[in-house]
Amino acid sequence: MEDYLKNFMHFMLAEKGLAKNTLLSYERDLKSYLRYLKNVEAVDRLDDVQRIHIVHFLGFLKEQGKSAKTLARHVASVRAFHQFLLREKAVAQDPTVHIETPKSQRSIPKVLSLEEVEKLLDTTNKQDHFGLRDKAMLELLYATGIRVTELINIDLENVHLTMGYVRVNGNGKKERIIPVGKTATEAVKLYLEHGRSHFISAKHHDNALFLNHQGKRLTRQGYWKILKGLTKEAGIDKELTPHTLRHSFAAHLLENGADLSAVQEMLGHADISTTQIYTNVTKTRIKDVYSKFHPRA
Repeated sequence: MEDYLKNFMHFMLAEKGLAKNTLLSYERDLKSYLRYLKNVEAVDRLDDVQRIHIVHFLGFLKEQGKSAKTLARHVASVRAFHQFLLREKAVAQDPTVHIETPKSQRSIPKVLSLEEVEKLLDTTNKQDHFGLRDKAMLELLYATGIRVTELINIDLENVHLTMGYVRVNGNGKKERIIPVGKTATEAVKLYLEHGRSHFISAKHHDNALFLNHQGKRLTRQGYWKILKGLTKEAGIDKELTPHTLRHSFAAHLLENGADLSAVQEMLGHADISTTQIYTNVTKTRIKDVYSKFHPRA
């Protein structure tokens, strides 16, 4: 069964061009599934898998306290695997045909208010090379709404400040060209002119836009550490995620009347329903403002 899993992962990489994190997620889910089939259901052949085995597997995950979102992801992984096996004629039937995907309620993303964004960005106004880098990085994130992974993967040749845009590779290596506003452009210019050279090391010649103290490409963990430090310094008492500025970018655009499909394109969402979650953020904020300021609320 492990050989079929290897073939499936190769197919997903070569044919589908999925992002690394997505591939790892598929592999993790399916290893768990195959272990369950073998150790709990005593199924050694994929052709012997029945619908009831998958139902039991989902029940097993539910007993472990897995969320509806996690269960839905496992169903998607198992379904894709069995459809692949059927196409390859490795099995005679697809046992996932009548398996329903558990409904998961999307949580509303946590966003910063405009005042909190200003406070956070003001905290990065230090004029040493670390301050210039952190200012450029956060201004660019808030100005473009790009993912953290996209940010740290930007190379120097992807930045076109004269034209006012950056080029990023999103999920599935889909390229997007995103406009950059004046404030972020100035911050990145200052970093390139007076900050980046201080990070360059004789040992490393990295073409990345954002470098760490060793002269290497900044990592996701490095960014997260910087953001947590700046958030604490700014006195913002909110539980943030690496995507907080991305969420804030989308919510603030929609609050100010931006077109939903334009925001979808800038965020790189394949499905507009993913972008629509931010309309719930704006509704929640409007309710909060009403409750706070209306005399008869």
